[in-house]
Amino acid sequence: MTIPSAEGATPAMAQWFALKSEHPDALLFFRMGDFYELFFADAQAAASALDIALTHRGTHGGQPIPMCGVPYHAASAYLARLIRRGFRVAVAEQTEAARKPGHTGPKGPLARAIVRVISPGTLTEDELLDAGRHNLLLALATPPGRGARGAARSSQVIGAAWIDISTGVFETATTTPAALHDVLGRLDPAEILAPPDLDLGDYADRRATEMPPSSADKARIRVADAFGAGSLDAFGDFTDEEAIAAAVALDYARRSQAGKMPRLSSPRHQDSGDTLGLDPATRASLDILRARDGGAEHTLFAAVNRTVTGAGARLLAQWLAAPLTDRRRIIARQDGWLWLAGHADAAASVVSTLRRAPD
Repeated sequence: MTIPSAEGATPAMAQWFALKSEHPDALLFFRMGDFYELFFADAQAAASALDIALTHRGTHGGQPIPMCGVPYHAASAYLARLIRRGFRVAVAEQTEAARKPGHTGPKGPLARAIVRVISPGTLTEDELLDAGRHNLLLALATPPGRGARGAARSSQVIGAAWIDISTGVFETATTTPAALHDVLGRLDPAEILAPPDLDLGDYADRRATEMPPSSADKARIRVADAFGAGSLDAFGDFTDEEAIAAAVALDYARRSQAGKMPRLSSPRHQDSGDTLGLDPATRASLDILRARDGGAEHTLFAAVNRTVTGAGARLLAQWLAAPLTDRRRIIARQDGWLWLAGHADAAASVVSTLRRAPD
Protein backbone atom coordinates (compact mmCIF):
# COMPACT_ATOMS: atom_id res chain seq x y z
CA MET A 1 0.00 0.00 0.00
CA THR A 2 1.43 3.37 -1.01
CA ILE A 3 1.76 5.77 1.92
CA PRO A 4 2.19 9.49 1.16
CA SER A 5 4.85 11.55 2.88
CA ALA A 6 3.98 12.72 6.39
CA GLU A 7 5.39 16.17 5.69
CA GLY A 8 2.92 18.91 6.55
CA ALA A 9 0.51 16.59 8.39
CA THR A 10 -1.74 17.90 11.16
CA PRO A 11 -0.92 16.61 14.68
CA ALA A 12 -3.65 13.95 14.48
CA MET A 13 -2.56 12.76 11.04
CA ALA A 14 1.10 12.86 12.12
CA GLN A 15 0.12 10.37 14.81
CA TRP A 16 -1.59 8.23 12.17
CA PHE A 17 1.54 8.29 9.97
CA ALA A 18 3.74 7.28 12.92
CA LEU A 19 1.54 4.29 13.78
CA LYS A 20 1.11 3.29 10.14
CA SER A 21 4.89 3.19 9.72
CA GLU A 22 5.07 0.45 12.37
CA HIS A 23 3.02 -1.92 10.18
CA PRO A 24 2.97 -0.48 6.65
CA ASP A 25 1.58 -3.68 5.10
CA ALA A 26 -1.46 -3.80 7.42
CA LEU A 27 -4.70 -1.85 7.36
CA LEU A 28 -4.65 0.55 10.33
CA PHE A 29 -7.84 0.63 12.42
CA PHE A 30 -7.36 4.04 14.07
CA ARG A 31 -9.67 4.50 17.07
CA MET A 32 -11.51 7.82 17.03
CA GLY A 33 -14.19 7.89 19.72
CA ASP A 34 -16.83 5.30 18.88
CA PHE A 35 -15.33 4.43 15.48
CA TYR A 36 -12.29 2.85 13.93
CA GLU A 37 -11.28 5.06 11.02
CA LEU A 38 -9.05 4.26 8.04
CA PHE A 39 -7.30 6.73 5.78
CA PHE A 40 -5.60 6.99 2.39
CA ALA A 41 -5.01 3.65 0.60
CA ASP A 42 -6.19 1.75 3.70
CA ALA A 43 -9.58 3.42 3.39
CA GLN A 44 -9.82 2.68 -0.32
CA ALA A 45 -8.96 -1.01 0.18
CA ALA A 46 -11.27 -1.46 3.17
CA ALA A 47 -14.21 0.36 1.59
CA SER A 48 -13.97 -1.87 -1.47
CA ALA A 49 -13.60 -5.10 0.55
CA LEU A 50 -16.38 -4.25 3.01
CA ASP A 51 -18.70 -2.50 0.54
CA ILE A 52 -18.97 0.57 2.77
CA ALA A 53 -18.95 4.26 1.87
CA LEU A 54 -15.65 5.92 1.01
CA THR A 55 -15.63 9.57 2.00
CA HIS A 56 -13.02 12.26 2.61
CA ARG A 57 -11.87 14.19 5.66
CA GLY A 58 -9.58 17.19 5.49
CA THR A 59 -6.69 17.51 3.09
CA HIS A 60 -3.06 16.48 2.96
CA GLY A 61 -0.58 17.81 0.44
CA GLY A 62 -3.38 19.80 -1.13
CA GLN A 63 -5.48 16.67 -1.80
CA PRO A 64 -8.59 15.33 0.01
CA ILE A 65 -7.81 12.48 2.43
CA PRO A 66 -9.81 9.30 1.59
CA MET A 67 -11.52 7.99 4.74
CA CYS A 68 -13.93 5.27 5.83
CA GLY A 69 -14.91 3.96 9.23
CA VAL A 70 -16.65 1.17 11.12
CA PRO A 71 -18.42 1.36 14.51
CA TYR A 72 -16.35 0.18 17.46
CA HIS A 73 -19.15 -2.01 18.81
CA ALA A 74 -19.48 -3.87 15.48
CA ALA A 75 -15.79 -4.03 14.60
CA SER A 76 -15.49 -7.81 14.99
CA ALA A 77 -17.82 -8.51 12.08
CA TYR A 78 -15.86 -6.17 9.81
CA LEU A 79 -12.54 -7.59 10.97
CA ALA A 80 -13.72 -11.12 10.21
CA ARG A 81 -14.59 -10.11 6.64
CA LEU A 82 -11.22 -8.44 6.12
CA ILE A 83 -9.28 -11.39 7.52
CA ARG A 84 -11.20 -13.79 5.27
CA ARG A 85 -10.11 -11.60 2.35
CA GLY A 86 -6.47 -12.04 3.41
CA PHE A 87 -5.83 -8.60 4.93
CA ARG A 88 -3.74 -7.94 8.02
CA VAL A 89 -5.14 -5.33 10.42
CA ALA A 90 -3.28 -3.26 13.01
CA VAL A 91 -5.59 -1.97 15.75
CA ALA A 92 -4.64 1.36 17.33
CA GLU A 93 -6.50 2.19 20.54
CA GLN A 94 -6.62 5.35 22.61
CA THR A 95 -4.29 4.81 25.57
CA GLU A 96 -5.23 8.08 27.25
CA ALA A 97 -8.58 8.83 28.85
CA ALA A 98 -10.76 11.43 27.19
CA ARG A 99 -9.86 14.88 28.48
CA LYS A 100 -12.39 16.75 30.57
CA PRO A 101 -13.38 20.37 29.96
CA GLY A 102 -10.81 22.72 31.45
CA HIS A 103 -7.95 20.25 30.94
CA THR A 104 -4.64 22.03 31.54
CA GLY A 105 -2.24 19.24 30.61
CA PRO A 106 -0.65 18.40 27.26
CA LYS A 107 -2.43 19.58 24.14
CA GLY A 108 -2.81 17.74 20.86
CA PRO A 109 -4.40 14.38 19.99
CA LEU A 110 -5.02 11.71 22.62
CA ALA A 111 -2.21 9.18 22.97
CA ARG A 112 -2.70 6.05 20.87
CA ALA A 113 -0.78 2.81 20.44
CA ILE A 114 -1.10 -0.35 18.40
CA VAL A 115 -2.41 -3.01 20.77
CA ARG A 116 -2.96 -5.89 18.35
CA VAL A 117 -2.03 -6.94 14.84
CA ILE A 118 -4.62 -9.34 13.45
CA SER A 119 -3.71 -11.63 10.57
CA PRO A 120 -5.09 -14.96 9.31
CA GLY A 121 -2.51 -16.99 11.25
CA THR A 122 -2.57 -15.09 14.55
CA LEU A 123 -6.25 -15.06 15.47
CA THR A 124 -7.27 -15.40 19.11
CA GLU A 125 -10.76 -13.90 19.07
CA ASP A 126 -13.66 -16.38 19.23
CA GLU A 127 -15.71 -14.47 16.70
CA LEU A 128 -12.88 -14.58 14.15
CA LEU A 129 -11.96 -18.24 14.53
CA ASP A 130 -13.53 -21.21 12.78
CA ALA A 131 -14.24 -23.71 15.55
CA GLY A 132 -13.93 -26.63 13.15
CA ARG A 133 -10.51 -25.73 11.81
CA HIS A 134 -7.13 -25.38 13.41
CA ASN A 135 -5.58 -21.99 12.77
CA LEU A 136 -1.89 -22.39 12.06
CA LEU A 137 0.85 -19.88 11.42
CA LEU A 138 3.58 -21.72 9.50
CA ALA A 139 7.17 -20.55 9.06
CA LEU A 140 9.53 -22.19 6.58
CA ALA A 141 13.31 -21.79 6.52
CA THR A 142 15.83 -22.95 3.95
CA PRO A 143 19.39 -23.99 4.85
CA PRO A 144 21.44 -21.12 6.33
CA GLY A 145 23.39 -19.27 3.68
CA ARG A 146 21.43 -20.89 0.86
CA GLY A 147 18.39 -19.56 -0.98
CA ALA A 148 15.23 -21.52 -1.62
CA ARG A 149 16.32 -22.30 -5.18
CA GLY A 150 19.58 -23.67 -3.80
CA ALA A 151 17.65 -25.83 -1.38
CA ALA A 152 15.53 -27.23 -4.19
CA ARG A 153 18.52 -27.98 -6.40
CA SER A 154 20.46 -29.74 -3.68
CA SER A 155 17.44 -31.50 -2.09
CA GLN A 156 18.42 -29.97 1.23
CA VAL A 157 16.02 -29.99 4.15
CA ILE A 158 13.52 -27.22 4.78
CA GLY A 159 12.77 -26.31 8.37
CA ALA A 160 9.10 -25.92 9.32
CA ALA A 161 7.62 -24.52 12.52
CA TRP A 162 3.94 -23.97 13.16
CA ILE A 163 2.01 -22.25 15.92
CA ASP A 164 -1.67 -22.17 16.81
CA ILE A 165 -1.99 -19.22 19.16
CA SER A 166 -5.57 -20.18 20.00
CA THR A 167 -4.59 -23.63 21.35
CA GLY A 168 -0.93 -23.11 22.29
CA VAL A 169 0.40 -25.70 19.84
CA PHE A 170 4.04 -25.15 18.83
CA GLU A 171 5.68 -27.86 16.72
CA THR A 172 8.51 -28.19 14.25
CA ALA A 173 9.60 -30.64 11.57
CA THR A 174 11.90 -30.96 8.61
CA THR A 175 10.82 -31.63 5.07
CA THR A 176 12.20 -31.44 1.55
CA PRO A 177 11.13 -29.44 -1.51
CA ALA A 178 9.62 -32.61 -2.99
CA ALA A 179 7.51 -33.30 0.12
CA LEU A 180 6.62 -29.69 0.96
CA HIS A 181 3.24 -29.67 -0.78
CA ASP A 182 2.14 -32.77 1.15
CA VAL A 183 3.12 -30.99 4.37
CA LEU A 184 1.12 -27.93 3.36
CA GLY A 185 -1.88 -30.13 2.61
CA ARG A 186 -1.65 -31.81 6.02
CA LEU A 187 -1.19 -28.61 8.02
CA ASP A 188 -3.48 -26.40 5.90
CA PRO A 189 -1.92 -23.26 7.42
CA ALA A 190 -3.87 -20.02 7.54
CA GLU A 191 -0.74 -17.94 6.99
CA ILE A 192 2.77 -18.80 5.78
CA LEU A 193 6.10 -17.07 6.37
CA ALA A 194 8.51 -18.27 3.71
CA PRO A 195 11.43 -17.14 1.55
CA PRO A 196 10.07 -15.33 -1.53
CA ASP A 197 11.44 -17.87 -4.02
CA LEU A 198 10.09 -20.94 -2.22
CA ASP A 199 7.24 -22.42 -4.29
CA LEU A 200 4.08 -22.76 -2.20
CA GLY A 201 1.87 -24.07 -5.02
CA ASP A 202 -1.82 -23.84 -4.19
CA TYR A 203 -0.97 -22.09 -0.91
CA ALA A 204 0.82 -19.12 -2.50
CA ASP A 205 -2.05 -16.77 -1.62
CA ARG A 206 -1.45 -17.47 2.09
CA ARG A 207 2.10 -16.12 2.01
CA ALA A 208 2.63 -13.27 4.47
CA THR A 209 5.23 -10.56 4.39
CA GLU A 210 8.56 -12.26 4.95
CA MET A 211 10.38 -11.60 8.20
CA PRO A 212 14.17 -11.64 7.90
CA PRO A 213 15.72 -14.83 9.31
CA SER A 214 18.63 -14.70 11.71
CA SER A 215 21.61 -16.97 12.12
CA ALA A 216 20.92 -20.41 13.54
CA ASP A 217 22.80 -19.62 16.76
CA LYS A 218 20.80 -16.43 17.38
CA ALA A 219 17.56 -18.23 16.51
CA ARG A 220 18.28 -20.96 19.07
CA ILE A 221 18.94 -18.36 21.75
CA ARG A 222 15.75 -16.41 20.95
CA VAL A 223 13.53 -19.49 21.12
CA ALA A 224 15.16 -20.76 24.33
CA ASP A 225 14.85 -17.32 25.97
CA ALA A 226 11.15 -17.14 25.07
CA PHE A 227 10.54 -20.21 27.24
CA GLY A 228 13.00 -19.39 30.00
CA ALA A 229 15.38 -22.20 29.04
CA GLY A 230 19.14 -22.11 28.93
CA SER A 231 19.23 -23.86 25.57
CA LEU A 232 16.87 -25.02 22.85
CA ASP A 233 18.31 -28.49 23.45
CA ALA A 234 16.21 -28.60 26.63
CA PHE A 235 13.21 -29.32 24.40
CA GLY A 236 14.78 -31.85 22.04
CA ASP A 237 17.02 -32.12 19.02
CA PHE A 238 16.27 -29.45 16.40
CA THR A 239 18.05 -28.81 13.11
CA ASP A 240 19.32 -25.31 12.33
CA GLU A 241 16.52 -24.92 9.79
CA GLU A 242 13.89 -25.80 12.41
CA ALA A 243 15.43 -23.35 14.89
CA ILE A 244 15.37 -20.52 12.34
CA ALA A 245 11.76 -21.29 11.36
CA ALA A 246 10.73 -21.45 15.03
CA ALA A 247 12.33 -18.07 15.75
CA VAL A 248 10.64 -16.48 12.72
CA ALA A 249 7.23 -17.85 13.78
CA LEU A 250 7.71 -16.70 17.38
CA ASP A 251 8.82 -13.20 16.36
CA TYR A 252 5.81 -12.83 14.06
CA ALA A 253 3.40 -14.09 16.73
CA ARG A 254 4.91 -11.75 19.32
CA ARG A 255 4.54 -8.77 16.99
CA SER A 256 0.89 -9.67 16.47
CA GLN A 257 0.34 -9.40 20.23
CA ALA A 258 2.00 -5.95 20.43
CA GLY A 259 5.23 -7.39 21.79
CA LYS A 260 3.69 -9.78 24.32
CA MET A 261 4.66 -13.43 24.16
CA PRO A 262 1.55 -15.55 23.44
CA ARG A 263 0.90 -18.49 25.74
CA LEU A 264 2.38 -21.48 23.92
CA SER A 265 3.54 -24.97 24.73
CA SER A 266 7.28 -25.47 24.51
CA PRO A 267 8.43 -26.43 21.00
CA ARG A 268 8.15 -30.10 20.09
CA HIS A 269 9.89 -31.75 17.16
CA GLN A 270 7.53 -33.88 15.10
CA ASP A 271 9.19 -36.77 13.29
CA SER A 272 7.84 -37.52 9.84
CA GLY A 273 7.02 -41.00 11.09
CA ASP A 274 4.85 -39.70 13.97
CA THR A 275 1.85 -39.04 11.74
CA LEU A 276 0.36 -40.61 8.65
CA GLY A 277 1.25 -38.84 5.43
CA LEU A 278 -1.72 -38.13 3.17
CA ASP A 279 -1.33 -36.54 -0.24
CA PRO A 280 -3.78 -33.71 -1.09
CA ALA A 281 -5.93 -35.90 -3.38
CA THR A 282 -6.35 -38.61 -0.73
CA ARG A 283 -7.04 -36.04 1.95
CA ALA A 284 -9.74 -34.40 -0.17
CA SER A 285 -11.42 -37.73 -0.95
CA LEU A 286 -11.68 -38.69 2.74
CA ASP A 287 -13.78 -35.63 3.70
CA ILE A 288 -11.87 -35.26 6.95
CA LEU A 289 -12.42 -31.55 7.60
CA ARG A 290 -14.00 -30.38 4.36
CA ALA A 291 -16.46 -32.24 2.16
CA ARG A 292 -16.01 -32.30 -1.58
CA ASP A 293 -18.70 -29.63 -1.91
CA GLY A 294 -16.56 -27.32 0.23
CA GLY A 295 -18.81 -27.52 3.28
CA ALA A 296 -18.02 -28.87 6.74
CA GLU A 297 -21.32 -30.60 7.56
CA HIS A 298 -20.80 -34.03 5.99
CA THR A 299 -17.28 -34.70 7.25
CA LEU A 300 -15.49 -37.00 9.64
CA PHE A 301 -14.95 -34.04 11.95
CA ALA A 302 -18.67 -33.24 12.08
CA ALA A 303 -19.48 -36.89 12.81
CA VAL A 304 -17.18 -37.21 15.84
CA ASN A 305 -16.98 -33.67 17.22
CA ARG A 306 -18.38 -33.52 20.76
CA THR A 307 -16.06 -30.83 22.07
CA VAL A 308 -17.42 -28.00 24.21
CA THR A 309 -14.82 -25.29 23.50
CA GLY A 310 -13.53 -23.68 20.35
CA ALA A 311 -9.95 -24.57 21.26
CA GLY A 312 -10.96 -28.20 21.77
CA ALA A 313 -12.65 -28.32 18.38
CA ARG A 314 -9.57 -26.91 16.69
CA LEU A 315 -7.31 -29.39 18.49
CA LEU A 316 -9.56 -32.27 17.41
CA ALA A 317 -9.42 -31.00 13.83
CA GLN A 318 -5.64 -30.96 14.02
CA TRP A 319 -5.56 -34.54 15.35
CA LEU A 320 -7.86 -35.77 12.60
CA ALA A 321 -5.83 -34.03 9.91
CA ALA A 322 -2.63 -35.71 11.14
CA PRO A 323 -3.46 -39.27 12.30
CA LEU A 324 -0.84 -40.68 14.67
CA THR A 325 1.36 -43.60 13.72
CA ASP A 326 3.35 -43.56 16.98
CA ARG A 327 2.00 -46.50 18.98
CA ARG A 328 3.02 -44.99 22.32
CA ARG A 329 1.13 -41.74 21.70
CA ILE A 330 -1.92 -43.61 20.34
CA ILE A 331 -2.10 -45.73 23.49
CA ALA A 332 -1.68 -42.63 25.69
CA ARG A 333 -4.72 -41.03 24.05
CA GLN A 334 -6.73 -44.24 24.36
CA ASP A 335 -5.77 -44.62 28.02
CA GLY A 336 -6.94 -41.08 28.76
CA TRP A 337 -10.27 -41.69 27.05
CA LEU A 338 -10.68 -45.07 28.80
CA TRP A 339 -10.10 -43.52 32.22
CA LEU A 340 -12.71 -40.83 31.61
CA ALA A 341 -15.16 -43.41 30.25
CA GLY A 342 -14.80 -45.33 33.52
CA HIS A 343 -15.13 -42.28 35.78
CA ALA A 344 -18.36 -40.60 34.72
CA ASP A 345 -18.40 -38.07 37.59
CA ALA A 346 -14.88 -36.90 36.83
CA ALA A 347 -15.69 -36.68 33.12
CA ALA A 348 -18.81 -34.60 33.84
CA SER A 349 -16.76 -32.28 36.07
CA VAL A 350 -14.16 -31.81 33.33
CA VAL A 351 -16.85 -31.03 30.76
CA SER A 352 -18.54 -28.56 33.13
CA THR A 353 -15.25 -26.77 33.79
CA LEU A 354 -14.37 -26.62 30.11
CA ARG A 355 -17.76 -25.11 29.23
CA ARG A 356 -16.88 -22.14 31.44
CA ALA A 357 -13.35 -21.78 30.11
CA PRO A 358 -12.50 -18.90 27.78
CA ASP A 359 -11.07 -19.85 24.40
